Amino acid sequence: MAAGSGPGGAAGASAARRAQQARRQERLLREQWQAARARAERWEAASEGEQRVAAQLLMLAERGWRLLVDRRWPGTRAANVDMLLIGPGGVFVIDVKNWRAAPEASAGRLRAGGFSRDEHRRKLLAVTKAAEGAVASLGMSPVAVRPLLAFAGHRVDAELGRVRLLGEREIGPALLSERTRLSAESVRALTEHLERVFPEYEAPPAVAAPDTATSDTASRIPDAASDGLFDLDGLRDAALDEARRAPIEQWMTFLDPDQLALVRRNWAGPARISGPAGTGKTVIALHRAAYLAQRTNGRILYVTFANNLPRVQATFLKTMAPAVADRVDFRSLHSWAQDYLRDRGVPVHLHKAKAETAFSFAWKHVGRNSCLTEIDPQHPYWREEIDYVIKGRGITAFEEYAALPRRRRRAGLRRPHRQAVWSLYEAYEAQRTERAVHDFNDVLSLALAEAAGRIGHSAYTAVVVDEVQDLTLVGVRLLHALVGDTPNGLLLVGDGQQAVYPGGFRLSDAGIDIRGDRGQVLRANYRNSKEIVDTALSVVAEDAFEDLDGLRTPGRRDIDLTYHGGEVQRAVLPTPAAHDEALLTALRSLTPQELAGSAVLCPAKRAIEHYQRLLTRAGLRVCSLDRYDGHPVEAVKLGSYRRAKGLEFKRVYLPQHDTPPSTGTPDGRTPAETADERAELARSQLYVAMTRARDVLWLGSVRPVREN
Repeated sequence: MAAGSGPGGAAGASAARRAQQARRQERLLREQWQAARARAERWEAASEGEQRVAAQLLMLAERGWRLLVDRRWPGTRAANVDMLLIGPGGVFVIDVKNWRAAPEASAGRLRAGGFSRDEHRRKLLAVTKAAEGAVASLGMSPVAVRPLLAFAGHRVDAELGRVRLLGEREIGPALLSERTRLSAESVRALTEHLERVFPEYEAPPAVAAPDTATSDTASRIPDAASDGLFDLDGLRDAALDEARRAPIEQWMTFLDPDQLALVRRNWAGPARISGPAGTGKTVIALHRAAYLAQRTNGRILYVTFANNLPRVQATFLKTMAPAVADRVDFRSLHSWAQDYLRDRGVPVHLHKAKAETAFSFAWKHVGRNSCLTEIDPQHPYWREEIDYVIKGRGITAFEEYAALPRRRRRAGLRRPHRQAVWSLYEAYEAQRTERAVHDFNDVLSLALAEAAGRIGHSAYTAVVVDEVQDLTLVGVRLLHALVGDTPNGLLLVGDGQQAVYPGGFRLSDAGIDIRGDRGQVLRANYRNSKEIVDTALSVVAEDAFEDLDGLRTPGRRDIDLTYHGGEVQRAVLPTPAAHDEALLTALRSLTPQELAGSAVLCPAKRAIEHYQRLLTRAGLRVCSLDRYDGHPVEAVKLGSYRRAKGLEFKRVYLPQHDTPPSTGTPDGRTPAETADERAELARSQLYVAMTRARDVLWLGSVRPVREN
């Protein structure tokens, strides 16, 4: 018999195994005891610091806030997070300090008692980054997470970059004054999720208001046998549904987790984000501006072409990230350029009416009897040629114009026609100079000349350009000159299919090189349902377009749909009066809250004026898009297709949407060679208007009944 193979040997092996298990259990108990002792010592040491601050924060529980204390930093073995505070004002990552010396914020560094304490700031920023990733998985912007250093025994209220410094007496009032950005349901969902991401050290559980029905579920940590209540996808869907139920202004700042990577990406140079309508380009641009403002010391310039958008977007950013709102300048390009020149002592004499008079004289003496009337006898087409093709591209020599590909201009021009255009341009410039006035293109050209001589001396750390396809080449060159090719310096956002102005260019013409992954194309539509998308795409399905990257793109693009709740309603009436009555009936059926999320959009000024009178006489409150600033208002929005760019609404009403646009010719005919171009531009504008709708797209038509 082999040694150890009998009963005695088996018993000895069993005893040895039990002894090993006992020793392992002893080591485990010793480690647990040591950990418990360390926790006790930590709490005892913090009794004069953390507990006083915690007492201040616990008072916030009566206002809907939740407090998580002494949490484990995910991805580490022993590092901890003092406190996570979740409430109506957002998520705060709090590190409590009980220093004898008062903190000092100097030259971007944290000091106390004459020594550097900056490592505490760096650690807090690192753990805040982990919290940002956690909340982003629920569709919340990382700008909703704020790092906060709380100092027991000191009175302080300061900022060190994105880190807020508050004393124990200041912390409560400061947090209560935060703008409300989260509902009670969002606070609950975030608390549950953060409990999982930041597990506890067996410390006191989350504290919520005593009278809340969910305080018991919010304080427990789910285990592997969870029934799905805390499923991440479920929480994300709940957050998405809640955002859709909220006022449309809140929905327009909702960030999907899939978009987060672009907000936080480190770009090696200029970057561009494109994609069809509804893919969240403007949302990403807004969050990117806030993200950069949090992480840089300089100012951020956010530019659009339209005058109304900067007011709206500034309101959105202030709601999303009030702490950095004053670091981002929202401006229309021409308004900013005028101030830029004025600040540098460059005289500007912008006068739209006098410039139009100068062109009228030039057309009368040079253009009206030229060969240009063979193509289009009306001067607006040729004014656009000068504005968008010649001056908009900064062309100053005829030979350059003669060889230029006229992007997005369908009417073919032979050399004699281009010579006639150039003569008209020179006559206009002479008339304008004689009157000592500038036009809008001159303002951008003057600003570009000024900026080109100051490369490297810009007041801006970064420039974000929204709806870039609506700018001229000179405008894009100007903005590029402010930051050059510096990393994270220039972000261009836009879509060539949504261009609503004539003319075009390529980014390479501006000297902007978008390499590799610095050119991102979005494909997931978060706004429109399939029915609304199909209706809008049917308008531009045959209109292939050249985007800013020079690629020819079909009008009907592949889109991934994420929303399925929208519908198209059609109202076909025999007379304009019956049509307008149907529109009023539809609007009168809405509640004040529903009316606040609605817009009536028209292609031209005359139609806007008509529906302003109609709605006002009917007793409906109206808010012009020219005055809309992004704050919720219980009134139907009214404006043009162009003014609706960059915005969205729960309900969009397009009265007489299929009425052919006016050609502007005396006999009502559209010149054959420019008809296609005008019609394509009108279709692009209609496509933009249709895709503003999230839940309801109402399409009105007037079709007289034909008698047999």
